[in-house]
Amino acid sequence: MKQKIGFWNEIQGDADNITCSKDEAPISAPKKSLVQVYFPKRGMDLSYYNDQFDLQVGDTVYVDGKLEGLRGRVTAVNYSFKIKLSDYKRVVAVADTHISGELHMAGSHLVSFDPQTIPYEKIITWFKAPDKEDDVYVSGSDDHSFRLDDLSGMKVTSAIAERGHDYYTENRVVYLCIDRGHGRGIVEGTSPYEIEFDYGGGEIKNLTCSCYCGYPCKHTFAAMLQLRETLKLLEEKDGFDWNEGGYAAAISQGAFFSFAVDGKTTGSFVFR
Repeated sequence: MKQKIGFWNEIQGDADNITCSKDEAPISAPKKSLVQVYFPKRGMDLSYYNDQFDLQVGDTVYVDGKLEGLRGRVTAVNYSFKIKLSDYKRVVAVADTHISGELHMAGSHLVSFDPQTIPYEKIITWFKAPDKEDDVYVSGSDDHSFRLDDLSGMKVTSAIAERGHDYYTENRVVYLCIDRGHGRGIVEGTSPYEIEFDYGGGEIKNLTCSCYCGYPCKHTFAAMLQLRETLKLLEEKDGFDWNEGGYAAAISQGAFFSFAVDGKTTGSFVFR
């Protein structure tokens, strides 16, 4: 039997004809504010000046200064203030935590078959600050491949396999997506690590991770364990038949509720 969760910020129409409305672009400049931001990794609250975004309590943000790159959550917004700008750092980015669409339950994760519901470009903002314009990335790959149903082909050491299994059972694989055979993922470790791979015919190729390892790592092993489990659950519960031109994305329930639900005061759920 299928289990689904629908989540909308706004629902319009009658019970037989429900449509999702997307947020409209703001027509005026954001109101200047002084915001209090809590940083979980440092356990501290600090004040920042904001003139770029319409911030609300609960928003996930990134700032400049000494805590650049660290994820913070807005705990208070003040519009009545007078400050010396040189004394304050600024909010430089805000995560897009608006979700609109249908999600299917698949074990510890929620799955969407709609590329617009939980796209990688949206979800990555939940875990890391946007890249700077001068950031340069290079990658390489070899011809190595392995079967998803036989991860011994990854040729990881027993120690890495054990630690990767721990990451998998701890639900640190917070996101996975396959779009027309190309896969991406996010694994939370000491920082969020980005996984990329190609998938087709039951085989994984060109598997890479943004960590510093020059060999198959615990993050990729955990991601493959989660991918195998999720695809199996979808096939068993929802009759999902993967094809190389298809799309599917999965986000951990913990990450979904932590970012898309916790702290929000508006929105709707539809259980079926």
